[in-house]
Amino acid sequence: MVHKRWRWMLAALLGFSLVAAACSKDTSSDKGSGSATTEKVDVPKGGTLTIGAEQEPDCTDWIASCAGSSWGYWMMNVTTMPRAYENTWDGSTADYKATALLDGEPKLETSPKQVVTYKLNPKFTWNDGTPVTSADFKYTWDQIANGEDIYDTTGYSQIESVDASSPETAVVTYKTPYAGWKALFGGGYGILPSHLLEGKDRAAIMKDGYTFSAGPWIIDKWEKGVSVTLVPNPKFDGTKPSLDKVVFKFLTDTAAGFQAIKANEVAMLYPQPQLDAVEQISAGTLTDINSKVNDKTGNIEALWMNNAKPPLDSVAVRQAIAYSLDRNAIVKKLFGGIGVDQAAQALEPALVAQYTDMEAFKGYTKNLDKVKSLMEGDGWKKGADGIWAKGGQKATVEIKSTSGNARRELTEQIVQQQMKEAGFELTIANQKAGDLFGQQLPAGEFQLALYAQVLTTLEPGVCTLFCSKNIPTDANGNVGQNWTRTDIPAIDSDLEQVDTQLDQAKREAAGKTSMQGLAKEVASLPLDPLPNILLWSKKVVGNVQDNPVMGPFYYANTWGVKQ
Repeated sequence: MVHKRWRWMLAALLGFSLVAAACSKDTSSDKGSGSATTEKVDVPKGGTLTIGAEQEPDCTDWIASCAGSSWGYWMMNVTTMPRAYENTWDGSTADYKATALLDGEPKLETSPKQVVTYKLNPKFTWNDGTPVTSADFKYTWDQIANGEDIYDTTGYSQIESVDASSPETAVVTYKTPYAGWKALFGGGYGILPSHLLEGKDRAAIMKDGYTFSAGPWIIDKWEKGVSVTLVPNPKFDGTKPSLDKVVFKFLTDTAAGFQAIKANEVAMLYPQPQLDAVEQISAGTLTDINSKVNDKTGNIEALWMNNAKPPLDSVAVRQAIAYSLDRNAIVKKLFGGIGVDQAAQALEPALVAQYTDMEAFKGYTKNLDKVKSLMEGDGWKKGADGIWAKGGQKATVEIKSTSGNARRELTEQIVQQQMKEAGFELTIANQKAGDLFGQQLPAGEFQLALYAQVLTTLEPGVCTLFCSKNIPTDANGNVGQNWTRTDIPAIDSDLEQVDTQLDQAKREAAGKTSMQGLAKEVASLPLDPLPNILLWSKKVVGNVQDNPVMGPFYYANTWGVKQ
C-alpha cells in the first residue's frame, strides 16, 4: 500500500504501538479523546528528553521495502521529512491540512484529466538552505513509481507526469483519477531532496540515517541497537524545538519500558497494550505519570485469512470460524481493564469510518448451530475426536503471529480453545517479526495470521489489502499487499472506486458496499482497534498528545522538560 498507507505493527518485541500506563484508574475515562495536553506553562529551553522506543527500524529509506516499521516512521520520518499535507487531530476527528511548504491550498482540476497544481513556499528550505522545489516532487514521484524494491506504489503509479519547469510550482497530472491525492507527497514517505539524491544511490545514502531535513529535527546519530538522537533543525520554517536533544532509547520489551519510566531513565513511552501494561493501567501503579488511552485509532488488528490455502479457501469454512468465536469476550479479556471491550466490526479502522461499514461483521457472533450447518453443508463431518474432517483431511488450521508477544499469545490461546469447541484444530506457529512480515506473509506461506495494520494517512486501504490486482504474483513483481489472496470479483470494482472515485458520496458508498462484500465472504475477521496508549512524565510540558496518524512525536518541537 503505498506511501505507506499501512504499516504493519510488529509485536511486543518490536511493534508499532502503544504502551500502557497510568497514574490512576481514571485513565480509561479519557478513552476516545486521543489527545491530552499538559498544563499550560512556559516551555523551558534546553535539556534532553529520553523516550523509550519499542522497535528499532531496519532502515530509513522510507520508500523501500525495508522501511515498513511504524517506529521508524514516528521517530525519524515525521520529524525530518517535508510533506504537502499533515494529518491534524483535535481529539476526536482527523483531517488534512496543507503544511507551510505550500503557498495555500493546491488547485485540483478533474477534467479532462485530474491535475493538481502545488504552489510552493520559497522560504521553506532543507537544512542546507536549499528550497524545497518542484524538482523534489518530480524526483520523489519518479523514484516511487519507477524504482526497484519500493514498499508501495499506490497513487504514485497513477501519475502520468510531474511538471517541474517552475521551481515554485509542481503540476501533477494523473493517468487515471486518484481520490487519495492528498496522501501523496507526504503520507508515510514525505518528499525527497532531489539536489542531494538525483543520480546517486538513494538506498545507500538513506539506509542507516541521513543528514538532510526539512522538518523541525535532524537525525544526529543512530547507534544501532542502542538509540536514535535528534537535534533541532535551525532552518526549520515553523516552531523550532526548545529541547537540545530527543533521544529514543531502544527498549524492545514492554516490561523493560515500564521499569525505565519508573526509574526516570525515560520520560515517555508509547508502548503496546501488553497484558502487564493493561494491568498496571487498571491498578494505577504509576505515579507522577500522565497517560492517555485512545481507541479511535488508525489501527486494526485481525485474524487475517489466506483465502487461497485449504481449508480457508472455502467461504463456508471461513464463515464457520467466524461463528466459532466470541470476539467481544476476547477483546474484553485483553483490554477491558482500560475500557475497551467491544470487537471491531470492519476491516478498516475507526479513523476512516466514513469510507466503510463499521458494523459489517456484527452478525458474526458465537453460534455453534451455524457452525454445524455451514460445515455439514460444505461436506464436513465430525470425527470421534470432535474435529471436522473431509476427504480424509481434518479441519486443522495453523496460526502465525510475532513470537514473544504475550498479548497475542493469549489471544491465540483463547481462539484455539473456542475453535476447538466448534470442531476446529488450531495449531500455533509464531515467528520472528522479520521472517513473518518480510517473507512468509508476502509469499502466502500462512493459513491464519494475527497482527495489526496501521494507517499513516487518512485514506482507506481496502483496495491495497483486498483488490485482486494486488495479490502478489510474478506479474506484479510480488509487491502487492493483498497477502490474504482475497479474490472477490463481485466487489473488485467497488474496492477500486474507493481509490479512484472523485465524487465523495459515491466513494463512501463504494467503501461501504465493498466492506459488506468482504464480510459476507469473511475475507478475514476483525478483532480489535488495538488502542493507543501514551505515557509521559509530568516534567514533560507542551503540546503532548497522540496523533493517531502521525504519532505523538510529531509535536516534539513544542515540548520542554522541567528541571
